[in-house]
Amino acid sequence: MRDLSEDHRWLSINTVTVRQWPLDRIIEECGRRNIRAISPWRDQVAAVGFPTVARLLQETGIVLSGYCRGGMFPASTPLEREQAIDENRRVIDEARELNAACLVLVVGGLPAGSGSKDIGAAREQVRDGIAEVLEYARSVHMPLAIEPLHPMYAADRACVNTLEQALDLCDELDPEKSGALGVAVDVYHVWWDPKLQAQIDRAGRTRLLAFHVCDWLVPTRDLLNDRGMMGDGVIDIPKIRGWVEGAGYEGFNEVEIFSSENWSKRNGGAVLDTCIERHASAT
Repeated sequence: MRDLSEDHRWLSINTVTVRQWPLDRIIEECGRRNIRAISPWRDQVAAVGFPTVARLLQETGIVLSGYCRGGMFPASTPLEREQAIDENRRVIDEARELNAACLVLVVGGLPAGSGSKDIGAAREQVRDGIAEVLEYARSVHMPLAIEPLHPMYAADRACVNTLEQALDLCDELDPEKSGALGVAVDVYHVWWDPKLQAQIDRAGRTRLLAFHVCDWLVPTRDLLNDRGMMGDGVIDIPKIRGWVEGAGYEGFNEVEIFSSENWSKRNGGAVLDTCIERHASAT
């Protein structure tokens, strides 16, 4: 297990964590702190502009541990499903242009506005959607990372809710384990799963494309926007990191904290400094 106490070379910042700043400021401030990686969101990149983002990444030497996000495949009509596929191809191109290590897929839940309660059908649409974009992603060398989300998001954000489900999709669509399709393990979403260690072992080096950290607060005041800083909640993050690294993962530990009433209201520099400290002490 890697020793994180000496430096923060394996720290990445998902830029939602300091969304109070525009992306150009985030990149500059990370560069000042020798943070080597970020994972930005599409809207943040668009707001600043691709040329500016690409220039700042080159100037600072910062790389992308991932790109957020593709997915959202289920839809009510064939036309809407095809539009989702086209949009995912565009996101793949964006991720490739910024040399991201992977494109994170939040796959989608029940089709919005459809009134459907058929989660099985939604999962079939997810499988078919990933299958449609996988060959394109493979052709431009952009790995896709399916991120299973906590079951509380099954209806509206992701009907893939366990690492086992995500890996079943990987094995079905990429049985040769080519490196084109894998998973993003976010402790916030999977820490509760009694099969977690076994499924991390099953994933192995080839399928483990990203590792996201934050903490689960008790009580949680908001199901989306009340994540905790590492060490402030109930997740045994070092144990899970040990499992992930034991299975062969050698990438960044990406801090992703949605916290509209706490961390997003604080000074961005103080948030980054806390991420550095907790990465060493609680990750």
